[in-house]
Amino acid sequence: MAGIRDIARRAGVSISTVSNVLHNKKSASDATREKILEIAAELGYEIPSVKKKSTLTVICNISDFDALYYLDILHGISDFLNSKGYSMLICTGENFTRYSDPEVVCGCIVNDVKTKDADIESVAKKGIPVIVLDREIECRGVKSIVVNNYAAEKQLIDGLIEAGYEKFAFLAGLNTADNKDRYAAFRDSLKEHDIPFSRTDYHEGDWREKSGAQAARILMLSEDMPQILVCANDMMALGAIRMFKQNGLKVPDDIAVAGFDDIIVSRYTELTTVTVPDYERGYLAAQALVGILEEKGDYDTVRIGARVKWRKTTKDFRKI
Repeated sequence: MAGIRDIARRAGVSISTVSNVLHNKKSASDATREKILEIAAELGYEIPSVKKKSTLTVICNISDFDALYYLDILHGISDFLNSKGYSMLICTGENFTRYSDPEVVCGCIVNDVKTKDADIESVAKKGIPVIVLDREIECRGVKSIVVNNYAAEKQLIDGLIEAGYEKFAFLAGLNTADNKDRYAAFRDSLKEHDIPFSRTDYHEGDWREKSGAQAARILMLSEDMPQILVCANDMMALGAIRMFKQNGLKVPDDIAVAGFDDIIVSRYTELTTVTVPDYERGYLAAQALVGILEEKGDYDTVRIGARVKWRKTTKDFRKI
């Protein structure tokens, strides 16, 4: 099926111009608008229509296994929605598609890695605008707000190498876009500095603290432990630290640990991590959704930055 990119290519205009025309925004000349609509019809592209909202309730779809991670995001979403007179319904898992009905909600914000793209697309096809925070989906009616995971993770690994670390282990999360970007940055940084990395030092987790503890147990069985364990998120990093300490290892003297996300607990446990502006991206997600509902927004992808927070579970290259 033809997509927005195909129409933009044929029309010789930007993707955002096509998106605005298809969503009835007054941002293109009449001639350009007519040309885009003509090409869309030729390619069999079904022009989306956002149904007039009969409710002011927004559904927020989150995972059911990591409440700490979502607190700041939900806080940001709630603050903006409340300021505009909207209410928020929180759900997990399959309840997302169950409650995503035009008579129940006027829009959706999705931050559950287990929610399938197909389910998100099916909701958008009902005329309900969807904002996704954890991936990019090229689908009419869906807008993505994503963190630049690669740049932030690259900055972290470059700094660790500068601090003198040479033997790394990596603990991955589930097979998501976030995990892929973080691991790609990890590998690229090691490669650029000619630091070898064996696949045996790659461990698989599931984002949860328990999988971090299990990875730590496995690492402690080795006669040649890494100098540092880099985890794809904070929950796994915290689980690993707990297990190391229970077995008499000192962090970072015996083994260093780094994470990603900077959840609330990480700030009290002095975990080196990447700070993601979760409150702000929740606020931006709600702002983007309301903009679309009130016909003032667009569906262009938004990318936000993140930065490294150096704490006591690693050596800080800036102090060497």
